[in-house]
Amino acid sequence: MSQKQQLLICGVTGFIGRNLVDYFSERWKGPIAGTFWKTKPSLALRQNKRLKLLKADLTNHSHVSRAIKGSAIVIQAAATTSGAKDIVTRPFIHVTDNAVMNSLILREGFEQKIKHLVFFSCTTMYPEGVRPVREDDFNYQIKDKYFGVGWTKVYIEKMCEFFSRISDTKFTVVRHSNIYGPHDKYDLERSHVFGATMTKVLTNPSDLLTVWGDGSDERDLLHVDDLVNFVGLALQKQQTRYELVNVGMGKSIAVKTLVEKIIRHSGRTMKIQYDTSKPSINYKLAVNIQKAKQIFGWRPTIDLDAGIQKTIAWYRQNVPATLRMLGKK
Repeated sequence: MSQKQQLLICGVTGFIGRNLVDYFSERWKGPIAGTFWKTKPSLALRQNKRLKLLKADLTNHSHVSRAIKGSAIVIQAAATTSGAKDIVTRPFIHVTDNAVMNSLILREGFEQKIKHLVFFSCTTMYPEGVRPVREDDFNYQIKDKYFGVGWTKVYIEKMCEFFSRISDTKFTVVRHSNIYGPHDKYDLERSHVFGATMTKVLTNPSDLLTVWGDGSDERDLLHVDDLVNFVGLALQKQQTRYELVNVGMGKSIAVKTLVEKIIRHSGRTMKIQYDTSKPSINYKLAVNIQKAKQIFGWRPTIDLDAGIQKTIAWYRQNVPATLRMLGKK
């Protein structure tokens, strides 16, 4: 893959997209473009001389066509996302917009004959298990709370495979585990378990910390730096038209243990109270990452304790104190 060609990152104001910009701004030799829509780009993004910002509604065909024009590589990091509360109470918000925007991006990528497309899927389609799940462990039985988002992701995965069969475009589908790190969502309405816990620990004036659920849920947590490093390797090393790959830490940790680690690394002393009346997914999962290791030579490099320390340092430096007091970003 020639790095003289244009790279398009969809969703640069989002968590993963923002980190992709940082990664490729230092490594990609060709031009870089990035889309945004409702969220205004930060000052750092606007001042990034490597990045051409494109305002585009990716659920609009003409906007998608204009955004992709001239790009050889598309990294699709744009999505309608949120946390456990919305997954339980408003699951429909993850379905319609994401199905529409990805259908349009895949169709337009095919029409414009792009060279490579990376799509971020998830792990919500997997069954729970005592061992890390492989890519072929999907058994078509998706947990009720994940039914909408899980099947939407599977549909888009199959669309990637379909277009790989009728074009010369390479497609990389990334089934990543729970990602955390800089630029994540830290407001309590939209954040996932890591971001929500980080905000509660670092902003709560009380020494009592309330955690949703009973703390027994288990998550496979991967630092975002390791995820974007995988994307870089995929663009360099993929030989086939279609690859679907698990990307995670390869092991899970209980929410209870995660909370205790974040408190310890924050330097605070807090009492933990579990609220079982609040939304909780009740899910235990880790992903098998042998395929990523074998095909791409990738492996995670940031362990959870180091990742927590890095994220706390970033949070304290980058989230304004006035917003931290409100638990918002």
